[in-house]
Amino acid sequence: MAEVGLVDTSLRDGNQCLWAALGIDTAKTLTIAPVMDRVGYKAIDFTTSTHMGVAVRYKKEDPWGRIRLMAEAAPRTPLQFMSTGFRFISWETASPEFMGLAFRVLARNGIRRFCLADPMNDADSNIACARMVKAGGGEFVIAALVFTLSPIHDDQYYAERARRLAASPDVDALYIKDPGGLLSPKRAATLIPAIKAQMGAKQLELHSHCTLGLGELLYLDAVDLGVSAVQCASGATGDGISNPPTERVVANLRTLGHTVAVDPEALAEVCAYFTRIAEAEGLPIGRPQGFDAGYLRHQLPGGMIGTMRRQLAESRLSHLESAVIEELGQVREELGWPIVMTPFAQIVMTQAFMNVTGRERYATVPDELIRYVIGRFGRPTMPIDPRVMDRIESLPRTRELRAEPSMAPLEELRKQLGPRLSDEEFLLRATMPASQVDAMIGAGPAVRHYDPALQPVLSLIRTLTAKRDLTQVSVQKPGFRLELRRS
Repeated sequence: MAEVGLVDTSLRDGNQCLWAALGIDTAKTLTIAPVMDRVGYKAIDFTTSTHMGVAVRYKKEDPWGRIRLMAEAAPRTPLQFMSTGFRFISWETASPEFMGLAFRVLARNGIRRFCLADPMNDADSNIACARMVKAGGGEFVIAALVFTLSPIHDDQYYAERARRLAASPDVDALYIKDPGGLLSPKRAATLIPAIKAQMGAKQLELHSHCTLGLGELLYLDAVDLGVSAVQCASGATGDGISNPPTERVVANLRTLGHTVAVDPEALAEVCAYFTRIAEAEGLPIGRPQGFDAGYLRHQLPGGMIGTMRRQLAESRLSHLESAVIEELGQVREELGWPIVMTPFAQIVMTQAFMNVTGRERYATVPDELIRYVIGRFGRPTMPIDPRVMDRIESLPRTRELRAEPSMAPLEELRKQLGPRLSDEEFLLRATMPASQVDAMIGAGPAVRHYDPALQPVLSLIRTLTAKRDLTQVSVQKPGFRLELRRS
């Protein structure tokens, strides 16, 4: 029987999958932080540069302050930052010196564990980032093998990348990242041993989703195959298209004789807290998903399916849904089988929609697809279909995008944005609109405490204060009566 570590994903991936990354703010984070620190997690999957951008744009909160406060409130548990290639907040390809600065500042503010998930599975890119993380003070690097289904993503493909990553002294562990919930127990029975055979003494973790209903069963089998830790979401943030739910996974692993060294009372409190947030704020609660074999072809994340259906409905083209899904598989093949994760999920779906609704296939090509084809997101795994490549190369816009300047040197950027800015503010202003950063600073310090029980009352107060035609309000409950009249 195995001893299994637990990585909690509620604040980051669970929040992103089910609550569009908008359900969590600084107050909700800090309120549960001391309890999360008592659970005994191997790590807390805490943030990404995308989530940092969301904090600024939608919450008007300083993401650096949130990291520092969480690190202080949960000192025993490493906080994890997930990086997706050479980018930070914006989708512009960042220079190595810019990424090096970002990693240094993240480590200085309290990030101890760095997850590197290159959307191309580019081992060289991950190794370069791992070297920068360690040089910048990062304690632990875990590199991702991003799983997908295609004719080229076989066990040998992943084993070779595992070999190269494990050989790097700057990579401390590996994990299989299955963003689509596509990895079945049957495939894991060959994939995990193939990867483990290339890793030596380094540990292997597993991150999957419940989109097809496979995630929980996968976790139980994977532990027997040598996976040392699994990544789960708690309470309302688990299940659905999110990660397997913490309480059920822990209970089932223990029933099967495995050891999961976590505090059961603290874990139950964490799970209850995230469910209370969902109930108080009217947020979705993850539910078990049924199996849909069609997903194995298009592999779209659940949120992207919803977006596609909304776009088709708005255009009164809902009857074309099956055609768009069929086209999506064709586009993916023509583009060299990119993994259907951000940003490639959005790129492939947009092109499929345009191909089906346009006058001819590839009559319109968005800039992001051109950038993908010319290598701005890294090297495609397989060559682009020659006919598609010729079509894109013939576009005047392709010549313009090839001539796009790369990111300016750090010294030049600092002169442009203000040489006296702190590193933290500089990184935000270099990647976000100035108006959004200004609004965040103008909003002042973030609230630090959240009570789900107060939300119905606060919601009622906000509703009442928004009404201009009220002359009297009466609030009554047993033993209490409040009357307010407009003078």
